This record gives sequence, C-alpha cells and structure tokens, in this order.
Amino acid sequence: MSIQEVNRIKNHYPPGTRIELIAMNDPYDPVPSGTRGTVEHVDDDGQLHMKWDNGRTLAAVPGVDSFRKLTPEEIQAESHTEDISEDNPISM
Repeated sequence: MSIQEVNRIKNHYPPGTRIELIAMNDPYDPVPSGTRGTVEHVDDDGQLHMKWDNGRTLAAVPGVDSFRKLTPEEIQAESHTEDISEDNPISM
C-alpha cells in the first residue's frame, strides 16, 4: 500500500471513528460480522487497530476485511441506548 493510500485511510478513519464489521477474512478466529467498534489508530500499513464492542482488539484490514463507518444517526442511537441502560440498572 502506498504512503498516499495509508494517509487517505488515516484521514478517513481517525481515532474514535465508529465502524461496523461486515465480514472479516480471518480463517482462525474472526470478529463476528455485525460487531461494532472504535478505531484506536491506523498503523503505517493502513490497518485499523480496533477496540471492538465485544472486547476483541483484532485489526481490520482495508481491502481484505469489509466494514463501514457508522452514520451520525447510528452513533446518536448508540448513545441514546447507553443512556437508557445506565438510567435503568438491572436489579437481581
């Protein structure tokens, strides 16, 4: 991957960007499709180092794995869902 391509990826996916995994091309232990996560950083090979919502930290690789940025509306809906669950703790 060229320096220009890596810089384009770094600009498109800055730290804090929320993405949703469509499919991961990892034959051993992929992150499940549909998992959402937050970009921690993009390395010099263009790989997105992730903190997945399920606790995994496996990188997403552009051109190998399929993923998409969440829309502002989806991010807002996530925030609203988190607010609701924090306001109504479950008692056991």
